[in-house]
Amino acid sequence: MVPEAQLESTEHGLVAKGDGWFVLNARDAGWGVSEGRGTYSRFEGEPEFSQLGVHLVAMEPGEPMSMYHWEADQEDFLVLSGEALLIIEGEERSLRQWDFVHCPPEAKHTIVGAGDSTSLVLAVGARDKSVGPNWGGYSVDEAATKHGAGVEQETSDPAEAYARYPARHPERFRDGWLPG
Repeated sequence: MVPEAQLESTEHGLVAKGDGWFVLNARDAGWGVSEGRGTYSRFEGEPEFSQLGVHLVAMEPGEPMSMYHWEADQEDFLVLSGEALLIIEGEERSLRQWDFVHCPPEAKHTIVGAGDSTSLVLAVGARDKSVGPNWGGYSVDEAATKHGAGVEQETSDPAEAYARYPARHPERFRDGWLPG
């Protein structure tokens, strides 16, 4: 029988402790904030999930979810509210509520908030090959650069790719990040 993981209260929200199952409301979870690059829910506790990364990402119009990149595993995205812009393999695609995006391994991509209000995207990524030094990389792309989500030179170093942004810091949930 799999035990229930305990939820520990921290100054930034609830955090699961242990490998067991748990239920955590997104408004009670901690969030990661970095000015200008979206706000990420933190459902994972200690230890982090070993097979999947799962996040809600709230983006203001013009805010990139990430720098344009590819990963050795698949990633998938579902727009829960608002509008966004997908940049994939150098092409731009408008996204709206309930649009689903599948990125197979090595598909170069990013998503940027669009429209006139906060967009909310569910992001899910496998963690089989996308860990360690061969996780993937950041590619130069004209469309991504035009929308503030591109790197000037190829790299596999996240610190280099995100150097223009402040590091993410933990915060409690704030109204406006989730609809309703």
